[in-house]
Amino acid sequence: MVNHKRRKRLLKLLAEHNAATVPQLVDWLNASPATVRRDISWLAARSLLTRTRGGAANLEQKKRGFTLTSETFQHNIQCRAEHKRAIARYAASMCNEGETIIINGGTTTFMMAEFLTDHHLKILTNSFLMAERLLVSSENEIIVPGGKVYREQNVILSPFDNDITQHHYAAKMFMSVFGLSLLGLMEADPLLIQAEKRLISQAEELIVLADSSKFTKKAGLILCGLNRVSTVITDTDASDSAVQLLEQSGVRVVTVSPEALPKQMTPSVFNAPYGYETLAGIYHPEAAH
Repeated sequence: MVNHKRRKRLLKLLAEHNAATVPQLVDWLNASPATVRRDISWLAARSLLTRTRGGAANLEQKKRGFTLTSETFQHNIQCRAEHKRAIARYAASMCNEGETIIINGGTTTFMMAEFLTDHHLKILTNSFLMAERLLVSSENEIIVPGGKVYREQNVILSPFDNDITQHHYAAKMFMSVFGLSLLGLMEADPLLIQAEKRLISQAEELIVLADSSKFTKKAGLILCGLNRVSTVITDTDASDSAVQLLEQSGVRVVTVSPEALPKQMTPSVFNAPYGYETLAGIYHPEAAH
């Protein structure tokens, strides 16, 4: 088993058993004691587990420090997953072969990856899970920004204005948002605002993926006005009044019906550490076929 898969398996085992000794991990992982000890040291150095006398213990989610104020990716992807998947499928159908697109980090946009495996696109994304999945399951060209990885939110944010991504222009940008109102697109975190404004400026057409719950969410930060949005893809639970208000603002609105999740995407599997091993088949691309 290669290093990253074994370490993610180790984290999953600790999440299930809370703690384990080196001999137990050796047996479960089919690895040598020296390899297990190295993995424990590697993961402990990155604050992903707690070293114990003779083994390791699971690190509670609340102890994993992060500076973004938004909810975790693992939490959000469990919410209204059937609605998000239908929205993501429609969004992927809007992509034309050979074009350059931008996809921001978010749970609804992440679900687009399942439907982009047979495409040949140039995709700029700040979602490291999407980048990794598409690299192993498709022939798309993937571009990611340099910067800090915010593991719980599944995004890479660059603190630099001259990041390499500024040189890429896209026909379309697909983005998830915290909330949506007549004032425009709303986010809850200043760090996300800074990064996403930069990406929006590099796209000709802005397409927003927002399930109907986003119409009732309020946040203190406005990302951009509705005049910058060309299309909103939402679900059939969206109220007629919300749809009409968007259309009166010149935004095209597409509503789609929720669809059942495949077995590998049922909510029970979202509890793996960060969703790495089972979430939508990221490390098991054959499960998506």
